[in-house]
Amino acid sequence: MLLRNSIIALASTVITLSAASTTAQARDTISIVGSSTVFPFATAVAERFGKNTSFKTPVVESTGSGGGLKLFCAGTGIKTPDITNASRRIKRSEVELCAKNGVKDIVEIKVGFDGIVIANSIKATNIELSLKDIFMALAKNVPDGAGKTKPNPNTMWSDVNRALPAIKIEVLGPPPTSGTRDAFVELAMEGGCKKIDWVKALKKTDKKAYKTLCHTMREDGAFVEAGENDNLIVQKLAANPSAFGIFGYSFLEQNLDKVQGSVVGGKRPTFENIAGGDYPISRSLFFYVKKANIDKVAGIKEYLAEFTSEEAMGEDGYLADKGLIPMQAEEAAKWKMIVKNLDNLSM
Repeated sequence: MLLRNSIIALASTVITLSAASTTAQARDTISIVGSSTVFPFATAVAERFGKNTSFKTPVVESTGSGGGLKLFCAGTGIKTPDITNASRRIKRSEVELCAKNGVKDIVEIKVGFDGIVIANSIKATNIELSLKDIFMALAKNVPDGAGKTKPNPNTMWSDVNRALPAIKIEVLGPPPTSGTRDAFVELAMEGGCKKIDWVKALKKTDKKAYKTLCHTMREDGAFVEAGENDNLIVQKLAANPSAFGIFGYSFLEQNLDKVQGSVVGGKRPTFENIAGGDYPISRSLFFYVKKANIDKVAGIKEYLAEFTSEEAMGEDGYLADKGLIPMQAEEAAKWKMIVKNLDNLSM
């Protein structure tokens, strides 16, 4: 009798541990991290998804594109994020980090476009900048006129271009972990840097020196790393009419009562100019899905379907109302098919 009771007790313990193990292997809330630019779009989809389905509202955190990918690539399982948003494409080095940690099957999804604006308070003068103006104002080192470089001596916007106002250069922008920073450096800084003939030629003779010159931001106070919170930058601009800020178009769209976007390359940062490819500082937006977590976390497939639906990211979708620049129908259809098939990322 004693042996029989012991066996029953042992069996009961095994069943209990098995049930606990099963519970530990599942999560009922989707975990999303990443880009501050994609954050408002992902949040809108998450709220709609939680309201209109039987699934819980996904938890969305703004960690920056680089920070999000680092968390995403840390491993598989329910203790790691299921999805990470990015305001630039994943880097090969990040794909390799993911693979090293067992994250080998990743779905890449493009959701649309965004512009990067250089904004200031609506109480201040709206200015027009060239890409070269931007580089000469914010680069750590600039050409000295004799084929060499020197520490950036420009302290006023009028030092860069006499047509610009005689106010101190003070620009609030994102940190190196931000996809907005990556895109701004590549599109605006390098775009202006290579307008200088000998620098453009340097790319062929010394690519490392070229990149260092074109991609390195000032560290003397003219450019201020203001964190991943773009709303905080907007608040600071409203309080300081002399300062400028760098952030995504969607935040400009949502705060037109406080800030205005500078004209860049003769084009205003408008929905139409970004969608048409006319505004020079624009980029693609993405998110990445960990396939290993799809069967462990409830609702991931359904969330993907909601995000890529016509009602969300279509031309007249609710994300366009929040500032997302939609893709052409043909391109959008391609990405919807990738989601449907859960095709693996290819680089």
